[in-house]
Amino acid sequence: MATFRVTTLVAAPPERVFATWTDPDRFQEWIGGVTRVTDRTGSVDQVGSRYTVWFGRMASPTEILAVERPWHIRTRFGNAILKGESDVRFAPEAGGTRIHQEFVTRGFIAAIFGRIFAMGSYRGSFRGELETFRRLVEREATEPGTLKPGEPKPRGD
Repeated sequence: MATFRVTTLVAAPPERVFATWTDPDRFQEWIGGVTRVTDRTGSVDQVGSRYTVWFGRMASPTEILAVERPWHIRTRFGNAILKGESDVRFAPEAGGTRIHQEFVTRGFIAAIFGRIFAMGSYRGSFRGELETFRRLVEREATEPGTLKPGEPKPRGD
């Protein structure tokens, strides 16, 4: 078992950040190698919900273990090379949202691959994916009229 942590500050409110993070239809935009998401049961903001993330022909079944919209989500995931849990917290900071992500791998092979994905900021690394996500959300946050599913509409008062 190994633990890896990454963090970044996103110039967008927690509701927008959480809504984008938990939208499986958008995983391909920021998670390296994702080709599709299938087998969805339940809503991503409900404990016990499941889905399968595909990296080419390799499936990674995922289960929601804990969720508190828009502050926290914890999942269990796994495939032949990387399995474990991801715990993500979203905290308001400096007019935006601080994302704290922690990966805890299960097994020797997953620990090795986790270490590889934790090194550097290349596309597909934990840091690289987080920075791709940050840029995606910040770009959309500056575009008028770009509400995402689950994101509350601004109040008119």
